[in-house]
Amino acid sequence: MISNNPYGQYKENTVYTASSEELTLMLYNGLVKFLMQAQMALNDKQIEKANTTIIKAQDIVTEFRGTLDRNYEIAEQLDLLYDYMYRQLLEANIKKDVSIIEEVLMLAKDLRNTWEQAMKIARQKNKAAQSG
Repeated sequence: MISNNPYGQYKENTVYTASSEELTLMLYNGLVKFLMQAQMALNDKQIEKANTTIIKAQDIVTEFRGTLDRNYEIAEQLDLLYDYMYRQLLEANIKKDVSIIEEVLMLAKDLRNTWEQAMKIARQKNKAAQSG
């Protein structure tokens, strides 16, 4: 479904042409964005918006859990971390507790930054292998 809006078309094409690594980074960025929006909504007492953005963050965490490659040892640790984040988001949404959102946001930023670093290292190794 192509959008008539040029920006929407660009965004859609970006998703369709992204590598799996880039899609993962987009999901991490989305997770961070929704958590920040939830944080602001809770601070502004916008309960409905907070609920909506927390659920969007939960959906992304669920997607991460569902796409883990269980052939790697780290998948089990990531699954435990994602499970913790999901449960914390449930609690944050029930209690409308911004401090829980802040904790999950910190974890999400750490995961995103680590993923970004891993992508850079992989690109450098690929360049070195191609030129060597």
